[in-house]
Amino acid sequence: MIFGIIPISFRFRGKLRRLAQIYQCFIEHPGTGLHPTQIARHTGISFIEVNARLQATPELFVKLPKRPDGITRYRLTSSTAAKSREEVEKFLIVSARKESLILYAFGTMVTFMLLIIVILVAPVL
Repeated sequence: MIFGIIPISFRFRGKLRRLAQIYQCFIEHPGTGLHPTQIARHTGISFIEVNARLQATPELFVKLPKRPDGITRYRLTSSTAAKSREEVEKFLIVSARKESLILYAFGTMVTFMLLIIVILVAPVL
């Protein structure tokens, strides 16, 4: 998402369901590295979206070194694999909430800047 000239992208906000589905796919296939195509097939999410989520969230998923056949696979990070499902869900919710707070803070700053401009310009008119 881009607001004006300042790029703002969210890694968790609005993507909780997809991240939870990808996490669940790794839980159902423990100890194996999965290719984004396999995850997309299993979850029903598009390949492009799966690949973007895997690359954007290194806190949850780690890219494994390429195999000799050139296939890139991902797996859960050690810390994520050690957590329970409830702990991972809580982490996702807290991360999305932090991103929402950043969005609200940014929106508030822009609103107050516009208000200051209006207050400064209004007496001149």
